[in-house]
Amino acid sequence: MHDMERTKKLKIEEQVENLSRHPGVYLFKNSVGSVIYIGKAKNLRNRVRSYFRSSRSSDLRTNVMARQVAEVETIIVDSEVEALFLEATLIKKHKPRYNVSLRDDKSYPYIRITNEPFPQVFVTRRRVQDGSKYLGPYTDVGQLRSIMKTLRNIFPIRSCKFYLDDKVIEARKVKLCLDYHIHKCQGPCEELIDQTEYNRMIHHVEKFLKGKTKELVAELEERMAQQSESLNFEEAARLRDQIEKINNYYFSTQKVVLKDFMDRDVVSLATKDDDGCAVIFKIRDGKVISRQHFYLKGVEKKEASEILLEFLKQFYLATDFFPEQILLPFSLNNEQGLIEKWLSESAHHKVEITIPQMGEKKRLVDLGQKNAQYLLDDLLLQKIKRGDFIAPSVRELQKALQLESPPKRIEGFDISNIQGKNAVASMVCFVNGMPKKSEYRHFNIRTKETPDDFTMMREVVYRRYKRLLDEKKPLPDLILIDGGKGQLSSAVSVLNELGIKNQPIIGLAKRLEEIFLPEKSDPINIPKRNTGLRLLQHIRDETHRFAITHYRKRHKKSAMKSILDDVKGIGPKRKNHLLKTFGSLRKIKEATAEELSAKGKLPEEVARNVLKVLNL
Repeated sequence: MHDMERTKKLKIEEQVENLSRHPGVYLFKNSVGSVIYIGKAKNLRNRVRSYFRSSRSSDLRTNVMARQVAEVETIIVDSEVEALFLEATLIKKHKPRYNVSLRDDKSYPYIRITNEPFPQVFVTRRRVQDGSKYLGPYTDVGQLRSIMKTLRNIFPIRSCKFYLDDKVIEARKVKLCLDYHIHKCQGPCEELIDQTEYNRMIHHVEKFLKGKTKELVAELEERMAQQSESLNFEEAARLRDQIEKINNYYFSTQKVVLKDFMDRDVVSLATKDDDGCAVIFKIRDGKVISRQHFYLKGVEKKEASEILLEFLKQFYLATDFFPEQILLPFSLNNEQGLIEKWLSESAHHKVEITIPQMGEKKRLVDLGQKNAQYLLDDLLLQKIKRGDFIAPSVRELQKALQLESPPKRIEGFDISNIQGKNAVASMVCFVNGMPKKSEYRHFNIRTKETPDDFTMMREVVYRRYKRLLDEKKPLPDLILIDGGKGQLSSAVSVLNELGIKNQPIIGLAKRLEEIFLPEKSDPINIPKRNTGLRLLQHIRDETHRFAITHYRKRHKKSAMKSILDDVKGIGPKRKNHLLKTFGSLRKIKEATAEELSAKGKLPEEVARNVLKVLNL
């Protein structure tokens, strides 16, 4: 271990030993100060120590992460619930590499109800902490457009962007627009509706968006009756039409799935490698009012319960509405009670988490699971089309070698020669586990005519990566050298000479399929059935085949070379004519200069040169 690494390890150990035993949140930072992981703990010291013990987790991803930690920062709080909330907040802020996170969650739109005397209602993708209410996020933009169109058809919300208060209204800085004349706005800009009445409508809008149609219709019916008793029949008729539109919208688009009319969220989850998809069915007043889906990343090698817990924390951190019950496909284990407590405190009412085993609730959860799997399969298909898909063999190789990133581009090298003669080298390229033959390269060895594979490997690696550096092209994710420690050391020394640092490179020895890593004396062994090892074997065999093919062509060309090729004035045509006329080199050698000149159709000087070379 280098002195720098040893110093870093001692620093971390000292930090860990001095940590508090209180509940809190810990942040792991790398050498440049970036946050790479955030977690919470009931006992900070015990939890953080578990990452750095000699008998660490068998999870390679966790081990790779732990090796990158250069600093540990902790924040102490009063309770586990506070730690849970703070952890979710910090994950959303920093988006650490090794935490489960939502893909592109900043792009999800919300419906914003502004915090002003006469609130506006519009769609936004940016949340401003000014007291405004945000409903969403909405992952289906088509559904969101339909909701907003229906909303403006039912409620006469102002569409202007002005900040309306008493000063603006009294000064008459804003005039009535077309919306007022077509009954799409009630004219708050000219005090044609007072603030109390307008905000009562905004309250109804909020209930409509939250799916609380039963409460909303009851309020509107009561209000309609009051207007009728006051002989305000025009307003009563308007409210009647509003009730009819609300009922038409909800009863035509949603059906009752649960008859107890409790507000619920049905959460489902599907994962594959490092990708995941969470689906939420929102059930309000017994009806499914929306389906939302969120794609997740960073889920590989994590337990399903851990992934689901991380998603729940991030989702409910950003929402303004908490249902009375959340249905899940499986238990959150020891964390379930804690997150129930957090949600209940945030909602100011009891939030129950349950895992249904039968009946209509179980059917809804199963339906959610099918939706999650379908959406995840669609995501993976799109990734394949875009070229973002990472082959399973590449992922397995990343885990086996504990690489920081998947080796999507691998370049493999092999040397082929007999006693140093006609030595050639080959380089093959595999992209995402598949050969890319347009990137294959041959090298004719220039520096050695003796059997020295180490020197030959140095030459080839130097020529390849010196050229990439000169052309400013990217280096591969992994270099594979066909051979053991000697060949690997030769290649590594060349990379160091070129100033290439931290380049993933390995040697694969054929005898026992041992894998050698730089600066490690003992090889590592990967199980024979591991698809990552099979990928390495495929690349090694392909480099050998490609090298042998080129070597045979070169050797055949060398074997066919004649001594006549060294005679000045003899080209391929004259050589072929001489051999065809005289039958062999021996008979050419026995002929006179005059015979060669006459029969071979050679100038006298060239004929004399032939005999001179042949008789040396």
